[in-house]
Amino acid sequence: MPSLEKALAALDADRQGALDRLFDLLRFKSISTDPAFKDDVARAADWLASHLNAMGFEASARKTAGHPIVVAKAKAARADAPHVLFYGHYDVQPVDPLELWETDPFAPSLKEVEPGWSQILGRGAGDDKGQLMTFVEACRAYKANGGLPCHVTLLFEGEEESGSSSLPEFLAANAKELKADLMLVCDTNMWDRQTPLITCMLRGLALEEVTIKAARRDLHSGMFGGPAVNPIHVLSQVIAGLRDAEGRVTLPDFYEGVPELPQEIRAQWAALKFDEAEFLGDVGLKTPAGEVAYSALEQIWARPTCDVNGIWGGYTAPGSKTVLPAEAHAKFSFRLVGKQNPQQILESFRAYVKSCLPDDCEAEFLNHGSSPAITLPFQSEAIQRASRALQAEWGKPPVLAASGGSIPIVGIFKRELKMDSLMVGFGLDDDRIHSPNEKYELSSFQKGARSWARILDALAN
Repeated sequence: MPSLEKALAALDADRQGALDRLFDLLRFKSISTDPAFKDDVARAADWLASHLNAMGFEASARKTAGHPIVVAKAKAARADAPHVLFYGHYDVQPVDPLELWETDPFAPSLKEVEPGWSQILGRGAGDDKGQLMTFVEACRAYKANGGLPCHVTLLFEGEEESGSSSLPEFLAANAKELKADLMLVCDTNMWDRQTPLITCMLRGLALEEVTIKAARRDLHSGMFGGPAVNPIHVLSQVIAGLRDAEGRVTLPDFYEGVPELPQEIRAQWAALKFDEAEFLGDVGLKTPAGEVAYSALEQIWARPTCDVNGIWGGYTAPGSKTVLPAEAHAKFSFRLVGKQNPQQILESFRAYVKSCLPDDCEAEFLNHGSSPAITLPFQSEAIQRASRALQAEWGKPPVLAASGGSIPIVGIFKRELKMDSLMVGFGLDDDRIHSPNEKYELSSFQKGARSWARILDALAN
């Protein structure tokens, strides 16, 4: 039968072997967005499939319209064990600008920062090959010590960094095979180097572009300024009316479905002593904006927003040109939480814009996509079990956090396979993912593998 203690001991005894295997994977130039590296991506998929087969999984690199998706399956030692689907991606971002790298991005190395503190350097170390291999190594340790405590399916895609275009079709075609009790995702961060974190909430997203049209052509401001409506003025008024003096969004029913934080979670977040001044100071700001009734951390993790991401119209080249533009444009994004309905938000927004239009103006709308928020209840059984497992490994309870951004893959799995996700990652904010000199903490890699061993045991027992 599976033995947690033996699996943990095996992980500790084979740390160099685990690092060597990660380095082998990091050497593949699996840049999914550049067609020049198509063969490298395929070779990385084949390496994973071969590696997993050697471990005792039934694995294959499946063809798609784009890059291969690796699927591997292994049964638990106990027939009635739960079934988990672990998701990761083996593709990486381009390395440009190459001259800013201190080491060869595809020649991974270990850098000692100070005694007892080392970092793994290389493209993909943190996103997502290092994270992916923490789970693989946990499975390896169990396979050698009585078998897996859970039935495990692995799904590693090769297009996450280029839009996951092949994934929805693949999931729809293989839904029955991939269906599990819970999805595990290791593409998120810790709170800090010593404090684990479980991401329980992901904000949703709605994107909309607006064009306000007036005259048939640009007009001379000396001849038409005053009597002719200026669409930039109209658009400015639309934008100004979207938030009130307290920082709240004014769209009708905007906050429908927005939950208040449980008091114990709000207290936990307050105890993190998030430094708002340092957070803003790092980007040259000093005064918090947004909803005045909520801290900066609460705004980022648990509150909805409405932002203007771009605005243009008329003459924008150097110098001046005295025109009244015929059109004005803006792009908007809405970060959504709880049970906010993206389509209802967009309909409310469009109705609001139309209500602001004076005579002689019309509005056109272009949607750029939307997805709802994802919430796993803080008190869910999976989170409670994972919390106990992480506390046993790290010596402190994990932060139950939310993500200010969105992870589209989690929404895709929820929509296609009707599965909730347990999001536990071991990255750090300073891992420089997508940038030169990407790194992954050696402690994240080693204790991450031990953490997954504990989580699998907790989910099974």
